[in-house]
Amino acid sequence: MRLLRAVRPGGPRPRGETGRSTLVALVSCIRRGLALLCAGACVAGLALPGAEPARELASLYEYRSPASPDGIGKFYRGREIARTMSQEGADWLERPEREAEEAPEQVLTALALQPGQVAADFGAGTGYFTWRLARAVGPAGRVYAVDLQPEMLARLRTNMAARAVSNVVTVVATEQDPRLPEAGLDLILMVDVYHELAWPHEVLAALCRALKPGGRLVFVEYRAEDPAVPIKPLHKMSEAQILREAAAHPLEWVQTVRSLPWQHLVVFRKRAHPPDAARSPPGN
Repeated sequence: MRLLRAVRPGGPRPRGETGRSTLVALVSCIRRGLALLCAGACVAGLALPGAEPARELASLYEYRSPASPDGIGKFYRGREIARTMSQEGADWLERPEREAEEAPEQVLTALALQPGQVAADFGAGTGYFTWRLARAVGPAGRVYAVDLQPEMLARLRTNMAARAVSNVVTVVATEQDPRLPEAGLDLILMVDVYHELAWPHEVLAALCRALKPGGRLVFVEYRAEDPAVPIKPLHKMSEAQILREAAAHPLEWVQTVRSLPWQHLVVFRKRAHPPDAARSPPGN
């Protein structure tokens, strides 16, 4: 019945038009059927023309069992994704030793934020860096504090109130969507959080969409290259791994700060031009 309606949607036609309109309608039906077939094949992972992007995306992740003690058994570009810290670990985010271990003021200096800018603390936790970002952008600026866990954000709001910080907006994210305004941010900071993202490719794509052209995305991760850094292996990332994963997105490497006590700070800029204009880090 659907084919008959497509061939003759308006009832009988003048004799001179019948053959031509029937042929056009049949071609339209065939095209629609091929599109549906291709879409189904993409979901199933079959190799049909036009299915390449979906197939590539589906193959980004690998699952292995059993998972590592600190991992989720899901692998992305050769690394196992680490378990996310729950709200029960919130006190660790506020530990007194963190000042010496992470040098937050040095991080802020490297970010070089300007008054009036819009930034995001992605994976903000209890707001250890949030209030510092808010101070840097000033009353005319804004900071989005983003986290998966409402309990973390509740504690963050308490911490912001205690410091009389009023230019912070809290956002409850999903595992794949940070829920940030599109093309609205000058900088997004991720401190010790990217390695825990269950969907890193999708989240990075969404973060890129949230950046203004030329906006910066900053990874701060414990150095996997340094065995002296006393952090569990799955909670560390090498600079090479960060560069490898960022390369799948419209990001241009800007610089890597290696002078932090245990971490490196890797800065990317959202490209406003074709990728052949992108800079490469020394040795890559």
